[in-house]
Order: sequence, then structure tokens, then C-alpha cells
Amino acid sequence: MITTSNSTAFNHAQQYSSFILGNLHDGLMPSTMYRNVTDFAKGSTLNIKTIGTVSLQEGAENVAPTFSPIDSGNVTLAISEYPADAWYVTDDSKEDHDQMEALMAARASEATRAFQEYVETKFFEAANAAQTAADANVVNGIAHRKVASGTNQIMALNDLIELKLAFDKAGAPYGSRVLVVDPVVAATMDKEFNGNYNVNRSSTIQSLLETGFDREHQFLMNIMGFDIITSNRLPRVASETIGGDTVTTGVANIAMSIADDQTRPMMLAWRRMPKVEGGRNKDLRRDEYNMTARFGIAPQRLDTLGVILTDATATA
Repeated sequence: MITTSNSTAFNHAQQYSSFILGNLHDGLMPSTMYRNVTDFAKGSTLNIKTIGTVSLQEGAENVAPTFSPIDSGNVTLAISEYPADAWYVTDDSKEDHDQMEALMAARASEATRAFQEYVETKFFEAANAAQTAADANVVNGIAHRKVASGTNQIMALNDLIELKLAFDKAGAPYGSRVLVVDPVVAATMDKEFNGNYNVNRSSTIQSLLETGFDREHQFLMNIMGFDIITSNRLPRVASETIGGDTVTTGVANIAMSIADDQTRPMMLAWRRMPKVEGGRNKDLRRDEYNMTARFGIAPQRLDTLGVILTDATATA
């Protein structure tokens, strides 16, 4: 006879499923949100020339106009980011462990994902840092940075009206205006705006949504001409006061015009795309891998960039 008591050697109390539980990830920002700088193959800093505006003067008969220069300047982009990751797999683990191929593939996939999240986080940090903190960042007489006016510093319709005015006065194209908000702000908008205002549920930035951006970064609505999309990687603000309004434990919700390379407020240059290299360490009897990247992110114009600071947790 065979029972559980006389065949304990064959009783494997600890069993493991062939299914490996992975991490849950939200979607990543598409590259169409920034200008991809391709003419920066060498050097540490790239200078980009900027052109100002021309001011006309009153003319009169038999009077020569005054010669006047056009304003010019430059913005810079530096290769400043150098993220890295490394891991190894021992011969013993490959010999003794089950599903090692799946585990190694998952490790490589998670490394790639970590790099992608790093780039997106740095992008939003750079966009927020492009503006002067605790300042309205006025362009053409209208503020491009403000604390949300709703109760407990939640997003209100008036904030979007003022944001639209800021972009209108700056001459930002009407199409392809995007406002990236924290999911907490998205919940506020669902509570406050649905059924109360003329909310458009169709997006005008179809090219972004067709690449899967909408599937992960939720497209919430189009209101006041902004396609409103969610992200969990927006910068946090410990405390900031603008014009007497203060937010503590806040989040910077970022608005941009992304119609084309002349319009996008941010630029990014890759010196080294995420690259994996492997080698054999025969002394330690293991396979070693490392993954590195080099890139830089910087603002190229501020008139198509807006920030609304909201409370990080309040929805009403």
C-alpha cells in the first residue's frame, strides 16, 4: 500500500506553478511629445539659435525709417543623463532552477521598462523645471504657471479657461494641445465636469492614441481645446506659492502644444539608446549583462508650455 505517511519522500509540499507573475505597468509617453534632436552626434552641449520678433515703427513721407535689429539668442541641450543597470546569472542557478529562461527574459524586460520609465520621469521633471518656480511665468501678459483655483487646490474649469487663454495669447496652434494630468486630477474632472460642461470625448491627437498611448495613459476628455491624458510620473511639488495661492504636497500637471517640432516645448537627444552587453565571467562561472544609455532633455521654448499645480490627493 502507498499512503501519505509511508511515502513522505515523494510528497513535495512546496509546489510552484509554471506561470510567473509579472509586474503591472502603465503606458509610456510616445516620442511625438518632444522634438527628437538628430544633429547632435558629438560633443557635450548643443546650441540652438532662436529668432525673436520684429517691431514696426511709424513711417512718414520723406522720413527714413530707423534701422532696428531682430532679437536673437540660443538655447542649449546637454547630454546629462546616464542610467545603467547590471545583472548576472550563475551556472549553478541555470543547472538547478526551473524556468530559468523565462526568468532571464523577464529580468531583461523589466530592465527595459525601468529605462523607459526613467526617460519619461526625467522628461516631465525637465518640463516642470523649465519654468521658474513660485512665479507666474507670464508670456504676452498671461500666466503660464498657476496653482489650481478649486477648493483644496483641485482643478477647476476656470483653470482650463485661463490655460486656453495663455496658449491663445502665445500664438500656440489650436490643434494638438495636450494637458497631462495626475490620475487624482482625472478623478476630479470626472466628478466635476461630466454632465455639467460641454465635454468632448473624442480626441484630436489620433496618431498618439493609435500607438497604444490611450490604452495605458487614459484619454479622459477634450475640453477647452486640450486633450487631457493621465500619467503617474508627473513631478511632485513639496510646497509652492504663486500670486498668494499655495499648494503643499502637490503635483505639476503639464500642458504642451505638440503640433510640430517648431511648436513642441521640449527636445530630447539620444547619444546612446538603451543597449545591452553581455560577457562570460569564467572565474565566477556566471554570465554577466549590463545595460546603459545616454541622453539629454531640455526646453526649447516656453510659450507653448503651461503648468497647473494641484493637490496630490484631493478630488473635491
